[in-house]
Formats: sequence, structure tokens, C-alpha cells
Amino acid sequence: MRLPFLALCLFALPVRAADPPKPVDFARDVRPIFAKACASCHGSEKQKGGLRLDRKADALKGGDDGPAIVPKDSTKSPLIQRVTEPDADKVMPPKGEKLTAGEVAILRAWIDAGALWPDDGSAAVDARDWWSLRPLQASGIRRQESGNPIDSFVRAKLNERGLKPSPEADRRTLIRRVYFDLTGLPPTFEEVEAFAKDASPTAYESLVDKLLASPRYGERWARHWLDVVHYGETHGYDKDQPRPNAWPYRDYVIRAFNEDKPYARFVQEQIAGDVLFPGTTDGIEALGFLAAGPWDLIGHAEVPESKIDGKVARHLDRDDFVANTMGTFQSLTVHCAQCHNHKFDPISQEDYYALQAVFAAIDRTDKAYDADPTTAAKRLALEAKRKAAVATIAGIETKAGPELAELDRKLAEGKRTTNGAKRPEYGYHSAIATTPDAAKWVQVDLGASVKLDRVTLRACDDDFNDIGAGFGFPVRFKVETADDAELTRPVIIADQTTKDHANPRTAAVTFAAEGKAGRYVRVTATKLAPRLPTDFIFALAELEAFDLAGKNVALGRGITALDSIEAPVRWRASNLTDGIAPPGPKLSADELAKLTQQRDERLKKSLGDAGTKALAQANADAQSADEGLKKLGPPSRRAYIGTAFSGTGNFIGTGGKPRDIRVLPRGDVTKPGKLVHPGAIAAIGLPFALTPQHTEGDRRAALAKWLTASDNPLTWRSIVNRVWQYHFGRGLVDTPNDFGKMGQPPTHPELLDWLAVEFRDSSGSFKKLHKLIVMSATYCQVSTIDTTMAKVDADNRYLGRQNRRKLEAESVRDSILLAAGKLDLTMGGPSFRDFVIEKPEHSPHYQYQLHEPEDPKSHRRSVYRFTVRSQQEPFLAAFDCADPSLAVEKRNQTLTPQQALALLNNKLTLSMAKHFAARVEKVAMDDRGRVTAAFRLAIGREPTTAEADELAKYAADHGLANACRVILNLNEFVFVD
Repeated sequence: MRLPFLALCLFALPVRAADPPKPVDFARDVRPIFAKACASCHGSEKQKGGLRLDRKADALKGGDDGPAIVPKDSTKSPLIQRVTEPDADKVMPPKGEKLTAGEVAILRAWIDAGALWPDDGSAAVDARDWWSLRPLQASGIRRQESGNPIDSFVRAKLNERGLKPSPEADRRTLIRRVYFDLTGLPPTFEEVEAFAKDASPTAYESLVDKLLASPRYGERWARHWLDVVHYGETHGYDKDQPRPNAWPYRDYVIRAFNEDKPYARFVQEQIAGDVLFPGTTDGIEALGFLAAGPWDLIGHAEVPESKIDGKVARHLDRDDFVANTMGTFQSLTVHCAQCHNHKFDPISQEDYYALQAVFAAIDRTDKAYDADPTTAAKRLALEAKRKAAVATIAGIETKAGPELAELDRKLAEGKRTTNGAKRPEYGYHSAIATTPDAAKWVQVDLGASVKLDRVTLRACDDDFNDIGAGFGFPVRFKVETADDAELTRPVIIADQTTKDHANPRTAAVTFAAEGKAGRYVRVTATKLAPRLPTDFIFALAELEAFDLAGKNVALGRGITALDSIEAPVRWRASNLTDGIAPPGPKLSADELAKLTQQRDERLKKSLGDAGTKALAQANADAQSADEGLKKLGPPSRRAYIGTAFSGTGNFIGTGGKPRDIRVLPRGDVTKPGKLVHPGAIAAIGLPFALTPQHTEGDRRAALAKWLTASDNPLTWRSIVNRVWQYHFGRGLVDTPNDFGKMGQPPTHPELLDWLAVEFRDSSGSFKKLHKLIVMSATYCQVSTIDTTMAKVDADNRYLGRQNRRKLEAESVRDSILLAAGKLDLTMGGPSFRDFVIEKPEHSPHYQYQLHEPEDPKSHRRSVYRFTVRSQQEPFLAAFDCADPSLAVEKRNQTLTPQQALALLNNKLTLSMAKHFAARVEKVAMDDRGRVTAAFRLAIGREPTTAEADELAKYAADHGLANACRVILNLNEFVFVD
């Protein structure tokens, strides 16, 4: 006799001796009961009868009628009397699920043992004993030769409630279920028939292995991950500009799942891949995680960081880094602590800002990189060689004194005169004044206080009214620096306000700064240049500020001014630091040769033969590296990621220098408080030893290692709960992004911990975890609702059956394309656009109704769709597609008339129904045969006689394409049992 599949699973379960009874633990056993059954009436928000059960002191004190708990005597405890009250009108809780016999027994045992409550009386402050923060506890169950421990845990919970597991689903149901779960696509009719007829006891396992090896698996599970991290391909906010280079992160996630990348590596790459795994493609593309969320273009690119709105924008940006990281990997609502200590979980405000400090040097931008790992490794080695050579050169030349620096400056000036034709970016131009004595100013924000060697001003060259070279250069002016934007305590670098300054034409005007330090460099014109007899202006082509190492630290930095004529590309404030200026007076070859000779003589005199030889070798190394980099060419690809960079215009980055992060009372950026250093959540108890001297990369690397520590319990509990949720429709913890006190406790805490330990100790292999789950008898059950079970466990929280689920929006769309024979399985690359953009230069309007569904570029899987934040695609939105502006840890599952209407009338459905009909017309001669073929393609089964007759008649009356639309609208098409 051949045993059915479920019977084989049950037969194989290991037999083990009963474990000795465990002492009742308040955090593990009692608090979840109070949270589930008591908190709504006797918690922080409401205290009926004066009784509060979420804090120790209040609970033991009791309510209006005296103590509810009598330690060491459960028989005299009113709490026990009320939860066991036989009168249905008096039993507690009055609504919802009553306490089970097992839960009552736990409360009795806890009270009889002394009602031990380990916290200090304030559960909202001291929650270190909360279930999710406790160390992982590996159960005594171990994997045997055969059988699945998951079923032992689930059955134990069912037994407590007097329930039994459901029988195994039939094979046709099971193959459709596991296909959609692991690949997001349905099996073919032929695959269903073959599996149904395969009597091999290893048939199902072979099927699972095949699906996990399919490239479709990575596409399916990447979509789940992208929901959680709120990945989108537009910025969001007011302008919602596109991010054309966001897609490499999406491809990275797909690739990581298909390669079964260990979870610890997966996490580390997304936080600090460039630091921990330099020279790798994944190490760059994975940083798209940090930049996945919305970004305020106006607050960053149009408002400087010195303004309040700019400070707010950057604070919110760091908040997104923190919230996305800790929500995704830890299932904690850390962002609730940005204004005050977390009201429910042990997360202080200082913890929150310490996490902000980890990300204090990064911003979002497109970064060029090499898609080929070999090229990336070569570039990394050459850049390191060049960096070392340049450092050696700088160290040697410093010994030659300031005379060498001056000769270098003159040579640089002389060489820049050979730059060629005039560029259209003329420079900065003030508003026009009617008198020359109207003061005007413009300033550069260097991003941090810098000790300066010199400041150089370069004049404009414009042919307006024959003014020509030197256009708008101020007649009298001063150059100052300070650490505050208002220059309340300025340090003067140059004062040219007492007499007229000669027009420099195209020559650079340089002032020695002699180590004076400041963050802001301001040029104030006190006497303007004439433009017309009645018009006076102030204009500059370029402002350069050089630090003591000779680097122009003003390049690309943000600009503010009293006023400005913004007439791009010619005139705009940002031109002042774009590195573009008219070439200076031309130097002859003899003059350049003479300067070069003077420089060589100075070096030889200062350094001697040994120093000169070392310098020559360093220069040769630098030249060799430059030649190698030139041969490689520029990087081939760009990705939108979170990284440290200098910024452009008003969007000022830090260049890798972390910003100071201070605690903000009530989140107010105008009232910064205590300076904090990078760190993590103190209550978890893992070390995070960093000082202000550690680099930006050190900070992220430390957090990545903290997150993936084997004894960080949240990391491993969080991810296995997410995977479980996508296989069953509900997690073991039903609040997958909140493992704190406001979240739900786990229904199966021992199973959750066992899975977490198993996953962690199996190298963090997703594929092993998937196989473990889908091979369990629990997963293989039917989804039929039993009346007895419905009375005890209506929500199926304890998994006495499988859950019937509606397909996600993407699977519905992909299945329609597949049935029509139009699904393009090309992987990777830029996303397809199922919309037309109007007004792309300002605030784009994404017009889905203008898109042509026949466009073959849009027939790829939905995971490759260009994801817009401000306007969701109507068809997918009707089927509860994730909103990319939010972290969607669990999608809605609604049933609405709009879904049926979309399946009937959407342009995509209408178009694909025609192709579907054309496809089945080729395989059958009559309507009945064609309906049968359509059922096989769309549903994976033969239609019943009644179905075939009715639909064949419908096709004859209304056309085959309309009959195909009806098939696509069947519940069986959009649901999985």
C-alpha cells in the first residue's frame, strides 16, 4: 500500500522523551498572556476597575476591589477567579479569545511560585527581559535522519488547544502552492500532471530543489525584500524626480537570493560593502539599501545645510537610514526615540542619535563603479598605488618649504592658460545696483572648518558691452572666513576696501591665508564694478580655497549670496565653485621652462640626492598609476547609493568627514544638545567600541558587524519570521517590523528561536530555510476550514491548516502575461517603464494611461518595473501592491470590486486576452477545445464538463478573447489554496 505524502511526513517525525517541565518565566510565558488578553482594558491607555497589568507595582497593588494577585496562592487570587469564571457574562477577557487551559495553568504556576516579576516596576522603561531581547534559546529538538522538527513545535501548540493538524493537500494544490511561493509563477499543465502521477517518495523534494535552483526564485524573493526596504526608483516628496540608476540594487538583491548568499554577508554588504568587501561589485551595488527610501530633492539640492530647512532635510534623511536599517534587520521601532526616550521599548534618545552618528557622513548620490569585478580590482589597486605615491610626494615636498609651494602655484597658473576655448558657465553674477557703493556678498560653505593656505579669486570674461575680461570684478572688496554662516566673528584674509583694486583681466588674484581657519569663506564687494553708466555689479568666475595640503576645498561646495542672477547655464551661484574659469594670461614656453628649472633646483637644494631620488620614484609611481587608470577608462556603470561624497551646488556632502550629531530635544534641529558618538542599542548588550577618531567607513563596518553578531537575537529572529510569513501569510510574530512591547508576541516562541538558531548555524542559508519550511507537514496541509478548529482558532494562528492566500499584484500581472505567451524572462538591467513622463524637467507627471500595453519592453516580470513613489500603477494598486514610500513589511489582502473590474477592463488585460485567445486558437479547432486549452494554460487543470460547456457557449456568443478574460477573472486564477 502506498502511503499518501502527508502520512510519509508524519511517519518520519522523530520520537523523543518528554522534556521535564520548565519553571514559568515571566517574560517568556506570562507577559505575552497579559499583552494579548489584558492590556486593552488594563494597560497604559485604559485601566478598568483601577487595575493595571502592564507594570509590576500597579499589578501587585491591584484595583478598586483590592489586589488581583496574591503571590504564592493562586486559589485566592481574583485574577485566576475571573479568567476561569464559568459565567460567560463575567469571564475575563470579556471579548475575543478566552484563555486556554494551558495559559491558565501558566498563570497559576507563576502566582504559586511567588508571582516573580523581574523588572523594576516600569515596563515601559525597563524592558530588557522582553522576549525579543533575550538570548536565543535553542530547543532540545535536533534534526534527525528524517522528519521535520517544525511539525513537533506546531503540534505541541495544537495539542494544548485540543486541536489536530489537517490532512495533506492533494498534489495539484501542492505544486501550485509551492511554485507561487518559491518562484511567483504558476506551474504548467504538463508539470502539474507529471507531479500528480509521480509516485516517488522523493518527488516533492526534487520539485522543491528544482524551484530553489531556478533563477525565478531570486526574482520572487527579491520582491519581498524590496517591499521591506521601501525601494523605489523616484525620489518622492514634491518633485519626485526619477532615479535612473537605482536598479543595480534590485539586481544585487535578486543575485544574492539566487546565489544563496549567507545572510550575514548579505546584511554587511548593504551597510558597509564598500568598506568590508572593497573592489567587489556587490560591495557597491548593495549600498543601494541605504539610498532605497524617499529623498527630499528641494531640502537637499536647493536649500543649503546652514538653513533650518536644510538641517531638517538632512536630519530626516539620517532618520530614514536609521529606521530602514533597524526596522529591516532588527524589527525595532528605533525612530520613535528621535524626540524622547522610547515610551515602550528600552531605546533611549541617545541610542537613536548614536545610530544617526553612524551615518553622519553619507548622503545619496549616483556613484560610478566597475561592473566587472576584475576591472574593479585593478582600479582599486591602481588608486591605492597613486594615493600612496601622492602622499609620499607631499611628505617629501613639504620639507622644501613655502618657496616650493609658491613655484608650484605659478606653474599651475601657467599651465591652466592652455585650457582652450571659453566655456559657457561664466560664473556668479549679483543683482544689478544703481550705485557703486551698494554692498554685495557671496560665500562658500566648505562643509567643515578648514585651515587655509590661500584663497584665489578668478575674474569673469564676458563680451557684454565690450567689458570683456575682468567683467564684474569688484573695485573694492574684502575676503573673510568664519565658522558660522552669519560671520559674527570673521577672520580677515584680505582687505582691499581702502583703495581701488586694478582690474585683473584674466589673471588670478591670490591672497595668503597663513593657516587661518573657517568653514565659510565670504567675499564682500564694497565698491561695485560698472556695467553701464547707471548699472553696477559684482561678478566672479571662480572662488578657490586651498587647504595646507594644496587641495581646493571649495570645489563643488554650496553657495549662498545676498542676491544672485540665476540665468543658467551662463550665470548662477553654483558656477562659482564648479572648477570652470577663463584661462589666465598665456605664458610662453620659455617662461614655463624657467619656472620648472627653478622648482627642480629648489628641490635638489632642499632634499639632497637621496630625497631627490625618492621623489623621482614616487613621481614615477604616480605617473604609472595614472597611465594604468587612463587605460582602464572611466567606470562603466553608475548606481544610486548611500555614500560619502563632496556634493554639488547647495547639496553639500562631507567628503567623508562625519557631521557632528547631537541629541535634539523634541527633535528640534534649532536646539542641539549633547554631542553623541556612534553606537547602537545599549539594551542588547553587545559592544560597539568606536571613538570620534574612527573613519566614516569604520562606523558603518562596526554597525554591520554588530547587526550580524551571532548573539544578536533580533537579527536572526527577525529574518526567519519574515520568511515564515511569506510562506504562511502570517508570521510567527504578526508584527514583523515591531518586536517591541507594542508588537505582537510570538505564537510559537520556541519554534521561532529554533528556526533562528538553525538558520544562523546553517550559514544563514535562505534556501535551506525555505526547504525546511516547505517540506514540513505543517506547510503541506489543506487550507480547508474545519468547523471545530474555527471555533477555537478562527484566525488559524496555531496552524491547524494552511492559509488560502490571494496572489500578490505582481504574480497576477506576470501570470496574465504568461498565459498570453508574452512574458519576457530577460533578467536584470534598467527597469522598463509602463508610463509616459510629462514635464520631466520640473515635477514629473507619470501618466500610466498613456502607456501602450503592446510595448514588448514592458512584458518583463514585474520586479523589473520602474517603481514610482508618487503615483502607483493603477492595475497593481488595485491588487494591493506595496507603496514604495513606506516600509511594507506585510501587504494588505483586500477583496474589492475594483480587482474584478481591473481583470476585466484594464488595458493590459484586454491586450493580453487577445494574445491569449490567439494562442489557444492555434492548438484546437473548436471553442470547446480552445476553452480546454485556455484552462490548462491559465489554471493548470482541465475544466469540468459544465465549465467547458458554459465557456464554449460564451465564446461562441461573445468571442474567444472575452471568454479568456472570464478565465483570467476566476478566483482560482488569483488565489492559491
